[in-house]
Amino acid sequence: MKFTEGYWERNERANASYGAQAFAVERIPNGMRVVAPVRMISDRSGALDVATITTEFTSIRKDIISVRSYHFEGYDKKEPRYELNEDFQETEVAITDKEAVMKAGRMAVRVDRENFGFIFEADGKAFTGCGYRNLGYIQYDRKIPTKFPEENYMAAEYRPYMLTELSLSPGECVYGFGERFTAFVKNGQVVECWNEDGGTASQIAYKNIPFYITSNHYGVFVDHSDHVSFEVASEKVENVGFSVPGEEIRYHMIYGDTVKDVLGTYTDLTGKPALPPAWSFGLWLSTSFTTNYDEQTAASFVQGMADREIPLSVFHFDCFWMREFHWCDFEWDDRIFPDVKGMLKRYKERGLRICVWINPYIAQGTAFFREGLEKGYLLKRADNRGIKQLDNWQPGMGLVDFTNPGAVKWYTDKLKGLLDMGVDCFKTDFGERIPVDVSYYDGSDPRAMHNYYTQLYNKCVFELLKKEKGESEAVLFARSATAGGQQFPVHWGGDSSATFQSMAESLRGGLSFALSGFSFWSHDIGGFEMTATPDVYKRWMQFGLLSTHSRLHGSKSYRVPWLFDDEAVEVCRRFTRLKLRLMPYLYQIAIESHETGIPSIRPMVMEFDRDPAAKYLDMQYMLGDRLLVAPVFREDGEVEYYLPDGTWSHLLTGETKEGGRWYKGVYDYFSLPLYIRENTLLAMGACEERPDYDYAVGVELWLYSLQEGKEAVCRIPDINGRIAMTAKAGRKLNTITLSSTALPHGMKYVLKNLWGVEHVSGAEALEDEGGIIIVPKDKHVTIRLKSI
Repeated sequence: MKFTEGYWERNERANASYGAQAFAVERIPNGMRVVAPVRMISDRSGALDVATITTEFTSIRKDIISVRSYHFEGYDKKEPRYELNEDFQETEVAITDKEAVMKAGRMAVRVDRENFGFIFEADGKAFTGCGYRNLGYIQYDRKIPTKFPEENYMAAEYRPYMLTELSLSPGECVYGFGERFTAFVKNGQVVECWNEDGGTASQIAYKNIPFYITSNHYGVFVDHSDHVSFEVASEKVENVGFSVPGEEIRYHMIYGDTVKDVLGTYTDLTGKPALPPAWSFGLWLSTSFTTNYDEQTAASFVQGMADREIPLSVFHFDCFWMREFHWCDFEWDDRIFPDVKGMLKRYKERGLRICVWINPYIAQGTAFFREGLEKGYLLKRADNRGIKQLDNWQPGMGLVDFTNPGAVKWYTDKLKGLLDMGVDCFKTDFGERIPVDVSYYDGSDPRAMHNYYTQLYNKCVFELLKKEKGESEAVLFARSATAGGQQFPVHWGGDSSATFQSMAESLRGGLSFALSGFSFWSHDIGGFEMTATPDVYKRWMQFGLLSTHSRLHGSKSYRVPWLFDDEAVEVCRRFTRLKLRLMPYLYQIAIESHETGIPSIRPMVMEFDRDPAAKYLDMQYMLGDRLLVAPVFREDGEVEYYLPDGTWSHLLTGETKEGGRWYKGVYDYFSLPLYIRENTLLAMGACEERPDYDYAVGVELWLYSLQEGKEAVCRIPDINGRIAMTAKAGRKLNTITLSSTALPHGMKYVLKNLWGVEHVSGAEALEDEGGIIIVPKDKHVTIRLKSI
């Protein structure tokens, strides 16, 4: 929100006051408190009739300095608070007449007492700060009663805001703020953290996260569930400004040596993602949204995929599994599904998992609605005239009040009945259309609950799945989120359109989402709105099957590949099978995401943050730390992409290229820029039929461009998230050594783009078109190469 008119002029509506002088400083537990009057005080009379802004600095975790600034200390707006994993750090405070310094580990904050402002340091170097007129209290639209104003000035009415602005360095890029579909680098943008249902083609977003990260390796988490407004080098181009309504502003300054370090610390604070079950990484197929479907239609899709030898893992029933005007009473429409348990049993016998669509809105006219109304489980109107009802999704719908424990049990008991029938997971749609003229059971401020509602909604459903299915089986397919929502995966990108432009904006949204701490993300292959051309569908198929989770879903038309053309069937089959073979690698990076908080889908700047070219790349990404993907976004199949330093090998063709430069190429529907980094030992699984199998049995370990003096390590998991085998390859003095902690049946090493073996011990060596195949007889293999 802008509070100025250019750099010099104040906005007449703002009535802004800024901290001017660090008049008083004192030590407090774990930190220090600074009292800053909004004007300079030179004598005792100056201390009368003056406002102050008080700022407290503490350290709630390693590599974090937490800041709380407030005007009125006793103000309480009943804002729901994020659940944070606090681990308070010891701090050192030094106070002089000129400055006050608080140190916490390698971080410090340094306050200028004479000309109020403060800078943040790490390892003795400043990286950002809050300077002149950058910390303010705003009385917006202040009005003094016109009758007897000399007596009623204390009764002024206004909207209070707190404002902080933090400096940017020249060339510093800002990222994050959730799943945002605008330009990847957020400099110059206004970002409103307010969840809305707006598709993928505008500045509004389903998943607003009040957290940003910069190319200078620090992140800022604004600790408010309320509407946070960011001016990202927009109102003042040298700063990121952020404001919140009320009398207090809180944020956490997070520092790291790399972008990954910052995300790791941020997710230490806000929560690590759960590990999705291995089966969820396979292909999902949906009935689509408003299409006409029944049991026969669904069965024809499942059979059609089997007939075409396309492995299918999850079948999803979208909204109309319930009767029209009955969303969501969680009762199957028995007119089109007369034998639900039998139908689900038949699908289970095919090896399928079942997902059904839900949301937190309950239509009137249903028994479930009347029960919620009677028991007080639905959100009430702010004027106390019954419950809040709306017509803009379902007729007279009410909203579940997840702050009421009774409502949570009532809602989840109904969902449990679906699990008992054979449902495995839920698509938790919506959660963004939450009105603010309502009253909550726990008294929470309704504006502050608008974004936080989705956290309660998704947590409620996820906890039910953990309880009923087991922790290792719980997975959602969620659309809305706020900070901390990464704990309840998976999330998908919302209502995209069937165009190349929308495909590209979906990727931008996913990359921003990853830099906001979310590890597992998907999107509707082929786009949700409209029907894709076969060209767009096939290109999106490549992209979708090189994401962590992959779903075929649409709005008014089916998304089965044979409705597009015969070639689409082959593209779907080939890339689905490729993904299933990549599962040992994909599931290992998923485990790393679960343990570290580092996303599986990674913007280039996350993996190559020392490479200046990587700062702006938003049409390619890393899948884990080894595999580079550049989707095709053009009808002519041409792609321009960048390879960072090193030797890169194309996964599908074996072609090698040297990095540190741009490339351009034309690709058919069975290929795209898909490159492996040098010094990689990549595990390729033996199964092309399902995502959950024994990854170690029959595994092929593909060794790429192992450099002299380097080592490549490959950890192969099992489907329970444990490491089943570790393999290593090292190269020294033209000798390659291979080793593994186990020797499962059928295991091979494939040395890519390498020939000229002089001697092999502990294995049998076979020449191959792409290099050398090593069949180990021992856990330790030595290969001596011929001198060149």
